Amino acid sequence: MTGRILVVGAGAVGSFLGGTLAAAGDEVAILRRGREPAATRGALVLVGPRSERREVEVLWVASAGSVPWSPELIVLAVKLYDLPAAVDAVAAWPSAPILTVQNGIGAEEEVAARRPAAGLLAGSLTTAVELGTGDQVFRHRRGGIGIAPVRGDVTAVLAEAVRAFAAGGLPAREYRDAGAMKWSKLLGNLVGNATSAILDLEPAVIYADARLFAIERRQLLEALAVMDALGLRPLALPGLDARLLALGFRLPEPLGRLALGPIVRAGRGGKMPSLLLQLRTRPTERRTEVAWLNGAVARAGEQTGVPTPVNRALAALVEETAGDPDRRAWFRGRPDRLLAMIPPAGPPGRS
Repeated sequence: MTGRILVVGAGAVGSFLGGTLAAAGDEVAILRRGREPAATRGALVLVGPRSERREVEVLWVASAGSVPWSPELIVLAVKLYDLPAAVDAVAAWPSAPILTVQNGIGAEEEVAARRPAAGLLAGSLTTAVELGTGDQVFRHRRGGIGIAPVRGDVTAVLAEAVRAFAAGGLPAREYRDAGAMKWSKLLGNLVGNATSAILDLEPAVIYADARLFAIERRQLLEALAVMDALGLRPLALPGLDARLLALGFRLPEPLGRLALGPIVRAGRGGKMPSLLLQLRTRPTERRTEVAWLNGAVARAGEQTGVPTPVNRALAALVEETAGDPDRRAWFRGRPDRLLAMIPPAGPPGRS
């Protein structure tokens, strides 16, 4: 039987996932504020990495009250800072299972606290997507999605979600350890993200500079040390093998930069990192997800006793430059100024 799925969030990720599920034959409603109050059916065009096009039909709604049926699964596809409002928006279905697909660490804890009766799944999307004009969404690289149980009896809905995403053309895989899956994805989110945003430079430029690569390497080694303290191991996700990423950053710096540079340039499929993209397109927006990226590493480091000075500094600098064009202009294209803000490396074996 065709599943009924509500996707909250009509950005690139929500539109892509909703369109993928619709392509699998599910009945999909996508909640997008600003639409006309009544639910309307319309086309969504999925454009693949080789410009292949697939048109699917979805139900566009402006609020949960416009959804004509009870969802069997709710996908929350909003930025982490908008997650509380997204959970409140689906209060009409307190026991409907929820799938989170946010980057970073903390989404599942937020949802669990606000929706105690709902089954909960965590998702990690590893493909790069971007909205186009006219209800088009572009997929820049293949990638896939990992899904893991977090809470409740979600065995059946998890298996169906994996099947549906795969049937819609998105490689999907079930994981048993949501924490290891989310932290593995976090490693990919950290690469070339905060440094690019602060300096307004693309990741290829960052990785071509030995001084900036050293910062990148230190932030990833800190994150890996925190994972180790938490008892988590990097996993191979669809489209992102965090085990190889960890191996690359643990190599001596010259070898690591040589090995990882081409991977970073190709890995995003031409799409800019999320923090850089936000600061470029919304220069007056002060909210970013850095608190759940580098900030999450720093908080977990405090809890586990692992030093994380680079992640802490990068999180603070992104927050400092977001919404402040003058401060951002001061850092733009000036690695020397960023380097001056990063604490020096400690003894061998420490950040």
